[in-house]
Amino acid sequence: MQYKPLEGFSCLIVLEIQQGTADQKVHRVTGATLTIGRSPASTVVVTDYHLSGDHAQITQIGDHYVFRDLRSTNGSAVERAGKRIAIDASARWELALADGDVLMLGNRNDPVKISVRIGDEVEDNLGDRLIASRSIMDLPQVTDAIDGEPAEALRVYKALQPLGARLEPAEVIDAIVAATFDLLPRATHVAILLRSESDKDRFSLAVSRQRPGSPAPTPGGPDPVRASRAVLRRVFADRAAVLTANAQEELSTSESIMGGRILSMMAMPLWRGDDIIGLVQADNRSSVNMFTDRDLEVSLLLGSQAALALDNATLVARLRVAEEKARGENVYLKRRSTPIKFDNIIGDSPAMKAVFNQLEKVIDTRATVCIEGETGTGKELIASAIHYQSGRRDKMFVAQNCAALPENLLESELFGHKRGAFTSADSDKKGLFEIADGGTLFLDEMGEMPMTLQAKLLRVLQENTIRPVGATAEKQVDVRIICATNRDLNAEVEKGRFRQDLYYRLMVFPIKLPPLRERREDIPQLAAHFLKRYAEEYRVELPGLTPDASDALTTYNWPGNIRELENEVQRIVIQAESGHYIEATDLSPRLRKIEGTVTRIAPKQGTLKEMMEQVERWLIAEALRDHNNNKTKTAATLGITREGLHKKLAKFGV
Repeated sequence: MQYKPLEGFSCLIVLEIQQGTADQKVHRVTGATLTIGRSPASTVVVTDYHLSGDHAQITQIGDHYVFRDLRSTNGSAVERAGKRIAIDASARWELALADGDVLMLGNRNDPVKISVRIGDEVEDNLGDRLIASRSIMDLPQVTDAIDGEPAEALRVYKALQPLGARLEPAEVIDAIVAATFDLLPRATHVAILLRSESDKDRFSLAVSRQRPGSPAPTPGGPDPVRASRAVLRRVFADRAAVLTANAQEELSTSESIMGGRILSMMAMPLWRGDDIIGLVQADNRSSVNMFTDRDLEVSLLLGSQAALALDNATLVARLRVAEEKARGENVYLKRRSTPIKFDNIIGDSPAMKAVFNQLEKVIDTRATVCIEGETGTGKELIASAIHYQSGRRDKMFVAQNCAALPENLLESELFGHKRGAFTSADSDKKGLFEIADGGTLFLDEMGEMPMTLQAKLLRVLQENTIRPVGATAEKQVDVRIICATNRDLNAEVEKGRFRQDLYYRLMVFPIKLPPLRERREDIPQLAAHFLKRYAEEYRVELPGLTPDASDALTTYNWPGNIRELENEVQRIVIQAESGHYIEATDLSPRLRKIEGTVTRIAPKQGTLKEMMEQVERWLIAEALRDHNNNKTKTAATLGITREGLHKKLAKFGV
């Protein structure tokens, strides 16, 4: 296999802060993505007040670096050849950078200025500096030689033993650094570079450390962690560990490594079969004593064992993520074991037929759907039906109640988090957006979502990207959002409790679910459905409802809607005797309020008009009592005007 040497390091970008407040003025970055802003988590931290926390980012795409403004408050610009190019909502959000550009961030009149230098750092000829190298093919001979020296073999064994006991990738990297310092007493600095999982030809710095007790680098001084491109290219081209001397001579030609006087340096590959997955670099800056051939041989052993430990830890991490994802998927699959279609939803009333007509128009669109309705009207059922009728049916349908978790936990649940993001984050966690990638995410009780999370949800809807808690990079997701609320979101916007821009994003296609009292024709069918379900669950034979029981269910107003009806039927089934019809007397007292009404009124014998007036007087008195003598509410309940109510009260002497 011919290995493509270090393509990921062919292009370096150097950012120098010319105007702005920052502890570190010069940043040298190769590949990947860097962020700029006031946030301490940014790659380039600039603390000027007029910058946003996450103001901008720079991403390497192929051979180019692309600058993107992250919808900052005060915008950005790029100065190129004396011309100002705006990067904001009025122009564009991103631009491919060129060598010599100057970034102008924040306040237009007094911006933060950052110069940009882009260029190759390629120098393959090490000349006289290459002292020795050992190919990875020499490992068997090296192993035999060290085994022949019991004291040396024991020293190597003790140094490498901790590698096998680490199962977290970060812990393995720490153990590799410790083993390198143990095995190479002359090493003052150690750096580890690893291959990107997404781009096999790109390598990035995983960690750099100084030997404990050595002087710390000067703040704002030269970058102490970058590696010599010439040396690294030689490692990958020859597939060998290399030892070089007088590396400081490279500083004037390739801006190399560690920004200090490096007297000798070793770089050893980490390999898996034919693949090189990274390298360990050790250098000596404080002693004229060179690394030795034995150091070079020991480094080969270190490279082979370190690669194995990294592979094991990576495999364990992947298994944990897969297990967590499978666990999450199982939870939601169990909830949705039977896909729900429109013909599974009970509703022959005109109100429900109108809803079905709306749903058919929006099924296979990407439009965001907002389902409005009172508590218990079946909003999640409708959302599930939309998903399983759409082209996304083969992916996950995931539901989350926004009112069920506090803000910090809800953010982690939706977007996921990185290990160490907060106290209890002992491993990476995928959020519901990732679990639902390609499918549908249903957000119930949308009106309860905190304002800060509303802003992050808006960004997801705009960019189709998420950022897990504690992460610096964004992830692309393809998720259809369906939300539900029992609040008037328009009223919430007017009260300042809901973002107006998010409101318009969510209300692309609103659907209003009718309460059960507006679809009374469906109540007998719904009751029969729940009766059959719970009779099967509790293993009782129930022929059905008597006409009186069915009438009582139909005339009740059901403030809790379908959920209340389901709970009522479940209670009835639990108490019912097998083989008997459900009688009106089996219903809860609140449903039997109408029962015996005529008996309680007991109109005296007389003409029809006189008896009707007695009934009307009783109903008005009951309504007044229910509303604590509030005449406006009483009139509204009875369906008459307040003036009409006063006339009747005067007529009946109430």
